[in-house]
Amino acid sequence: MNATGRRTTVPRRTLAVGALAVALTTGLAGCSGQGGTRSPEKGAPAAKKPPAAAPQSAVRLIGDGSTAFTGLQPRQPTWQRMKAGEKPPQFVVFSWDGAGEDSQKLFSHFRKVGQKYDATMTYFLSGVYLLPEDKRSLYDPPQHAVGSSDIGFNDVEGIRSTVRELRGAWQEGNEIGTHFNGHFCGKEAGVGNWTVEDWKSEINQAKSFVKNWKTNSGLTAEQPLPFDYDKELVGARTPCLEGQKNFVEAAAQMGFRYDTSGVNDQIWPKKNKGLWDLSMQLVPVPGRAFQTLSMDYNFLVNQSGTTTQGDPSQHVYWGNQMRDGLVQAFDRSYDGNRAPLIIGNHFESWNGGTYMRAVEETIATVCVKKDVKCVSFRQLADWLDAQDPAVLAKMRTLKVGEAPQGGWTTFLAPQPAAPAAAPATGGSGAGLPAAKRDEEG
Repeated sequence: MNATGRRTTVPRRTLAVGALAVALTTGLAGCSGQGGTRSPEKGAPAAKKPPAAAPQSAVRLIGDGSTAFTGLQPRQPTWQRMKAGEKPPQFVVFSWDGAGEDSQKLFSHFRKVGQKYDATMTYFLSGVYLLPEDKRSLYDPPQHAVGSSDIGFNDVEGIRSTVRELRGAWQEGNEIGTHFNGHFCGKEAGVGNWTVEDWKSEINQAKSFVKNWKTNSGLTAEQPLPFDYDKELVGARTPCLEGQKNFVEAAAQMGFRYDTSGVNDQIWPKKNKGLWDLSMQLVPVPGRAFQTLSMDYNFLVNQSGTTTQGDPSQHVYWGNQMRDGLVQAFDRSYDGNRAPLIIGNHFESWNGGTYMRAVEETIATVCVKKDVKCVSFRQLADWLDAQDPAVLAKMRTLKVGEAPQGGWTTFLAPQPAAPAAAPATGGSGAGLPAAKRDEEG
């Protein structure tokens, strides 16, 4: 962010992410056709009342008071293991890279959208958004000069606004993850060159900026963030989706539970080094013969190249194209293998804000449908951990958009028990029930 509280545009980041997006368009089949917004099957649920503040006696300040333990996070679902033959829910995750509140006020806007449609989300905070420009020397980025950052730093008012939104988002049940700090991309100077130890340093610094924002900003009279970040932080997305291999190794050693820094198809996720791989996915680009990544920036690159403010006459069409592509991706999971749909975004007004409209219309369309749960990554990981690994493995055999033959009741029916072994004709186990014979050896 610059001195006005707005994030700056950095050409290096633009070109790096754009290269990934262009690469994804080659040789990939996509769905064609341009559809309009569909009417939801049911009305949007009423917005929930903001959670009551924790009693002062329940608040335990941590460190300098930038964070605090305030009890269990409100509005968290209690998941159960699916019963035999039960149809899985359709999960959708909306997530935001580098989450911060600036003059566009998109963070606060999408908090309201989440409340309106009963959707919890994941906000990936960039640590330097809680570090003022005059304290930039506190950041020692791996393989870069002290105090450098490709997305700048923040000012005091920007920090105050961002902390306010983070506080409210967590109390509404949303997750606060990390997008790390300096957002360095590219073959020569990017995070793809970082070692496991570099990633550990970056993670620890990101935590430090959250845990010490009061001291660093001088905003000592502000309310703390209502969570212990050492416990809250369980997942991340790397800058420009680079450096995933060494990051996952570091994250696994530091107790993370998931990563969303790769490129997947729309199939059920699996673990990588003990972390759920919840990466974004390839989705249709309506009217084009390829797919692209389920992120606003990748649609932009395929529409206006590296220009973030392209032809104004195309803005509406481009936004509709992204919305319809995401809805088509949702439909093929919802009516098919029910694999979670993972969507990533930025709080940016690229191409006149058309992608923000596309995301909001997608939320309004899908989150109100029957059996759909719009959740955070952490909540999805909780559900996955609650399930029978054998059932998840079987669901993982379903291809993109493939519904199980015979329906879910048949596909996930309990497997018949293996026939019991023939009774022994002699020995100490002869004539005993099978279970007893097993116990005795």
